[in-house]
Amino acid sequence: MRVKEVKIADHERFVICHNPEAADRDAAVRARLLAQLGELIADTDRLTRDERAKLRGIISTKPGLNRFLRVTATGLLRIDKAAIRTETNLDGKYLLRSSDPTLSAEDIALGYKQLLEVERGWRDMKQIIDLRPIYHRLEDRIRAHVLLCWLALVLIRITETTTGQTWNTLATELRRLHVITYSGPTGTFAQRTELTEAQRDIYTALELAPPKKIIELAAAPTA
Repeated sequence: MRVKEVKIADHERFVICHNPEAADRDAAVRARLLAQLGELIADTDRLTRDERAKLRGIISTKPGLNRFLRVTATGLLRIDKAAIRTETNLDGKYLLRSSDPTLSAEDIALGYKQLLEVERGWRDMKQIIDLRPIYHRLEDRIRAHVLLCWLALVLIRITETTTGQTWNTLATELRRLHVITYSGPTGTFAQRTELTEAQRDIYTALELAPPKKIIELAAAPTA
């Protein structure tokens, strides 16, 4: 991420942040929207003015497409190239405002990202870790419930930071690991499926030993 400070007044500071990865995502999203809009307005010059107005009304209900639509003085539908240029200049950029004279531009940007992480943590606590609803009434049990949820969130963040992947990606990959039980005349045994390369990378990054291949082994009862 790149940052640049813009000073307008002595008591107010603005920091422009640019994220190249976000810029690529913004450009890809815009390309899809423009392709969709191009298909909708293709050959509309042959439509009547009322038919074009009706289509214009439909597009106006789709903000993603409508911001790139231009209507000429004669009612023709065109893609707004000026709007594309304007939005392209903003790809991956956002503006931060601060009144703290002691923080550097980098610290202001990092503080904002940390705030986003805190907000994401609360969302994860409520949705992924099921902080609520709480089915306890005694205070010590409520405290224990919240503490366990907080510890689960800490483990999630450590895992994400160590592996460089999101929890959703990690959980999806690890859910593909299963245990299969085999039965035969001599007994039964439970065996995990073979680790994929992605699963091995996760265990290696976390410095954890993967589950044993044979989970459980039991001989058949003697007659």
